[in-house]
Amino acid sequence: MVKRVFAAYVLWAVGGPLGLHHLYLGRDSHALLWMLTLGGFGFGWVREFLHIPKYVSEANQDVEKERKRAHNMSPPPVSPVRFAGQVCVGIYFGTVALIGLNSLSFFYLIVLPLSVGAGVHLVSNVGQQTSDLKKTLTACLITSPIFYGSSLSPLPISLAASVTASQHRRLKPPRSPGSTRKLGPRLYRLSLALLAFSAPLGYCIFHNTTATLYYLSDCIAALLDIFWFLPWLRGVFEYILLMPYRILCALTGGGYQEKAWKRVLEILLKDYTEREKEALQVLSLEAEASLEEITQSYRELAKTWHPDHNPSNDAEAMFMKVQEAYEVLLRWHRPRRFK
Repeated sequence: MVKRVFAAYVLWAVGGPLGLHHLYLGRDSHALLWMLTLGGFGFGWVREFLHIPKYVSEANQDVEKERKRAHNMSPPPVSPVRFAGQVCVGIYFGTVALIGLNSLSFFYLIVLPLSVGAGVHLVSNVGQQTSDLKKTLTACLITSPIFYGSSLSPLPISLAASVTASQHRRLKPPRSPGSTRKLGPRLYRLSLALLAFSAPLGYCIFHNTTATLYYLSDCIAALLDIFWFLPWLRGVFEYILLMPYRILCALTGGGYQEKAWKRVLEILLKDYTEREKEALQVLSLEAEASLEEITQSYRELAKTWHPDHNPSNDAEAMFMKVQEAYEVLLRWHRPRRFK
């Protein structure tokens, strides 16, 4: 089916950061990259405004012409933009692995280099170009032990992989005459790739809910602020990003109401930190203690250990410890925690 420039621009405007126009043009690698990075962190989506006619022309290119071009042309020239994208996305994939998978055995030797290599190769595979995946991954596996244990290791690993991918760049093999790619299998493969990418983050969220939810909320807010100049697009992204939250609210029986979501947050954030657990021990309380029980225990202990009523040498230190424990638990129970 012949692709239209107008349709591509419409999809670019409506869902460009999610790669809808690339999905329409059959550029699945590019669509996946945009889905995982929200349009190349926003910059790639804006930059594409002038490149869409070229993408449409490539999508409509005759198969025989494509075969002749692939047979006669030398390796494509090095693109500084593609190289920068390889480095950035490699670091991005490595950072996601550091967040969600760093507790796995052989993380710095196997998991991290494979994650960085996958990000670099995804950018290398965009458009009509590709690179040697085996050599890219080999470069990652060789570089990773040199920076073993460093939180900055995704940077040198990504640089090494990007250089290797650029050295072994080539055009993709031409399609066979009459071949068509059905939308169903393409969406299935994209869904598997999205699941593989989001699984480490999901693992991290459900095992580190308290810290992760606040971190993710800050990240989402910063991401949405990028699109301040297009309020309608910001609203679309906000709706999509908050869809899992709304589904979770619906499953808890509260629909889309604010109180229901606060109950969900209260359940998710119910885990105490180590400092809060110590405060509970100081006040001789269980984890299920209510605010009233905490206050009652604090008053009794404060009266017992107040230096004016207790002449022992440890009274003042113990009184201060009880006071600090009460303040810690009081902050935990404040309503502003869920606003």
